[in-house]
Amino acid sequence: MELNPRTKHYEFLGPPGALAITLGVPFLTYALYFGCSESAGCPPPLDTLYPRLVDAVTSKDWWLSLYDPQATLYYLIWYAYTVLAWFILPGDWIEGTVMRNGERKKYKINAFPTFLLTMGIVTGVIYRYGPQSFTFIYDKWVGFVTASLLMSVAQALFCYLGSFRPGRLLALGGNSGNPIYDFYIGRDLNPSIGSFDLKSFNELRPGLMLWALIDISMACKQYTLLGYVTDSMWLVLAFQIWYVGDALYNEPAIFTTMDITTDGFGFMLAVGDLAWVPFVYSLQARYLVFKPKDLGPIYSVAIVAVNLIGYYIFRAANGEKNDFRNGRNPKNLQYMTTERGSKLITSGWWGRSRHPNYMGDLLMALAWSLPTAFETPVTYFYVIYFAVLLIHRQRRDDEQCEIKYGKDWKKYCEIVPYRIIPYIY
Repeated sequence: MELNPRTKHYEFLGPPGALAITLGVPFLTYALYFGCSESAGCPPPLDTLYPRLVDAVTSKDWWLSLYDPQATLYYLIWYAYTVLAWFILPGDWIEGTVMRNGERKKYKINAFPTFLLTMGIVTGVIYRYGPQSFTFIYDKWVGFVTASLLMSVAQALFCYLGSFRPGRLLALGGNSGNPIYDFYIGRDLNPSIGSFDLKSFNELRPGLMLWALIDISMACKQYTLLGYVTDSMWLVLAFQIWYVGDALYNEPAIFTTMDITTDGFGFMLAVGDLAWVPFVYSLQARYLVFKPKDLGPIYSVAIVAVNLIGYYIFRAANGEKNDFRNGRNPKNLQYMTTERGSKLITSGWWGRSRHPNYMGDLLMALAWSLPTAFETPVTYFYVIYFAVLLIHRQRRDDEQCEIKYGKDWKKYCEIVPYRIIPYIY
């Protein structure tokens, strides 16, 4: 069998869809700022949208204002810091799953110590110099977005060109021969510089940790404006920073995900990791800077309950899956064995739906938006987007499983009929 066969099946509507998303993601990242800000409103009055857009895109000064050399320098220093921390801080090395060439990559596990070090440094800076010392991310928002997008393009292009070196293991879905599609979807499965694996590094470190730093910057900005931090902002900080810390603490879990085992590293993952996650997922915190909300204890407790239920489902479901994949079955879960010899869980959380962890994710996403109240639908963009993303992932996963398991997958779907939410979807 050929090691790197040509990709014959397109996703995202093929090259036109890949091009549309490649251009659309940066546009939408900017739009969520210019369409939800202190100066423009959230959203701006509908009768001003088109004139403001035309004035902006026809103005040379507006285009130049997107680039901020100081913000770019800060971003590069941040990225270099995360790389340096990867090299310097101690960590265990673990093996990933077996690849098509029969090999296993080794990954260094030290994301959580990097996160703790980062939080310690930031806490020390704020304690020593005051909250106003850490508002620069809010103040230079557009410049940081541009810097992250430039980094995303640079890395995607570097990895695409590097994938043509002899001996590279290519992603099965990114070797179509169409440069637009392959650049977007990712051609090289595991772009690395020595032992430094770029894809797994970007998955958890520079973007995810920056998301936490952005939230802290938003709280500092709110403090400088109000003299205190509202309960709604504290909730957003607590939920999202806990989520980030939890993901980093459970770093080994990512090495069995589709992003690592199946997808190539192209613009899709680069822009998602480096730009979309930190600057879109922090929308609620940024909104609360210029639209502060005091919720009170009852509403706050209700929101906390929603988040805790979502987190419990997410962590319990992933715990069952990870235990089972590693040969442990402490809950004595039932399963069916396929003709390939693989085992599919049919009880516990994975007996309730085929992707119960996604249900927990969606509940947490809702809890992150609820502190912004209901004055604008824009702050609920993340919930809607995340639902679409997870449904797409679920369909991708189901299609691949049907190809992999054949009639056994159909039998499994009869046993576990619900995709994400039991009795609903």
